[in-house]
Amino acid sequence: MDSTRRQGGIQQLLAAEQEAQHIVNAARNAKMARLKQAKDEADKEVAEFRAQMEAEFQRKVAESSGDTGANVKRLEEETEAKTRHLESESARISDDIVQMLLRHVTAVKN
Repeated sequence: MDSTRRQGGIQQLLAAEQEAQHIVNAARNAKMARLKQAKDEADKEVAEFRAQMEAEFQRKVAESSGDTGANVKRLEEETEAKTRHLESESARISDDIVQMLLRHVTAVKN
């Protein structure tokens, strides 16, 4: 009877071990499923964030390219004003410069 009882105990231990293994496998599978779900959710959030940032970038590019024409026009106007100023200044002092150059060129030094 002792060996039958021992066999019954061993059978019980084997059954308990199998049940424990099933529980561990189920927990491992649940964990893997949750990790996959979390990864999918993270990928979705990243894609949404990337799309949002891309839209923002495209909006800023469109705004800045619209400003480029205005900036070019402003720079052209500033350049034209500076050119007119330099021309008027050079016309104002050109006679004095010519006289100074003639004095230096015609001056005789020993």
